[in-house]
Amino acid sequence: MKKSLFILLPFIAITGFILFNAFKKAGYTNAADAASGLTVPAGFNAAIIADNLGYARHMAATPQGDLYVHLAAPRNGKSIIVLHDDGTKAEVKTSFGNYGGTGISIKNGYLYASSNSDVFRYKLNAKDEVIDPARPERIVTGLVNRRMHETKSLALDNSGNIYVNIGAYSNICSEFDKDKKGCPVLEDAAGIWQFKVDKPDQKQSDGVHYATGLRNVVGLDWNQQDNQLFVMQHGRDALHDLFPNLYSVHQSAELPAECMFALKRGANAGWPYVYYDWMQHKNMMGPEYGGDGKKEADSKYLKPVAAYPGHFAPDGLLFYTGNQFPAKYKNGAFIAFHGSWNRAPEAQAGYFVVFQPFKNGRPSGQYEVFADGFAGTPEQKASGRAVHRPCGLAQSADGSLYVSDDNKGTIYKITYKK
Repeated sequence: MKKSLFILLPFIAITGFILFNAFKKAGYTNAADAASGLTVPAGFNAAIIADNLGYARHMAATPQGDLYVHLAAPRNGKSIIVLHDDGTKAEVKTSFGNYGGTGISIKNGYLYASSNSDVFRYKLNAKDEVIDPARPERIVTGLVNRRMHETKSLALDNSGNIYVNIGAYSNICSEFDKDKKGCPVLEDAAGIWQFKVDKPDQKQSDGVHYATGLRNVVGLDWNQQDNQLFVMQHGRDALHDLFPNLYSVHQSAELPAECMFALKRGANAGWPYVYYDWMQHKNMMGPEYGGDGKKEADSKYLKPVAAYPGHFAPDGLLFYTGNQFPAKYKNGAFIAFHGSWNRAPEAQAGYFVVFQPFKNGRPSGQYEVFADGFAGTPEQKASGRAVHRPCGLAQSADGSLYVSDDNKGTIYKITYKK
């Protein structure tokens, strides 16, 4: 794993000489990087273009320079903020919607957005502006919402379908599966459901149960190169707490892996029966279901196409299709890791954006830490008291990368200059 250089740059005036040398050592390109507090690869620039928006989750960008930002909870009564990026900063253009949520996307003249139980769409005009923000069309309603893993992230394909995550309302189903004969949570949660984009008021039972065995998916995206849905799963918790005789605290911090899956209809990723061990590169049987940390799972369960250390919490996934960044980034995946809370007594980790190289539609090689420094000081990061936590990703028309932070409501813009 490639480690990113982390340098804390103060937000106070210091001499140009010291500042210049700090930039040089960190690979910064100019003072805008210092203002963002992020480290990025040489040639890239990271700048804050908006701040204090609220709990900024996922985003959708338009060719005209507008950025739709979905808030987890309404602020001043509104939950979708529209920013206009003039190239150097982003001003609030308008806001609308009275429901908090995460999912938001633009496709074929519509803006799609989700609450924790419904999915809406708004007709856009020729400038990709919402025509009637007070009257969205509700296309899905009544999705399971048990106040655990409740966010309804979404992605769209090229055939008129929308895919919605319905997270498991459980860590490992043990409180529901008393007799170990099957997990009832899998019937209406812990999976991806497929709906039509143009059919109003679809119930969950009207949709296609597209994939199962996924504890919780927040980051997902349609891979245009492979024409397939890719998702990032949040792995289970508490291996050592529940089974101290089988797992050390170190194993419990690193396991199970956070997994990237390439999904087709009918896929079963194995939760709660299976977890992936990224160090052994194997699907393992969960200890609640006969596993002991050494027993491999049945081959019928889907294996991830890429895996990452435990509890990093992947909340954003974006396939980069722009031309601004160097060629190696084309069609690769950016992942926003929200950061851990449960790796103690070891240091908390994550709180960065990584790049996963792809080749021919599949991950190829090790991931690289692309943008780091969101959390603040090393002490803040290690303790989990992160200042900023990456959540959403979006690509601008010119190929810049936006990153949202749902702690302080900061929007970052990462650009590259040859």
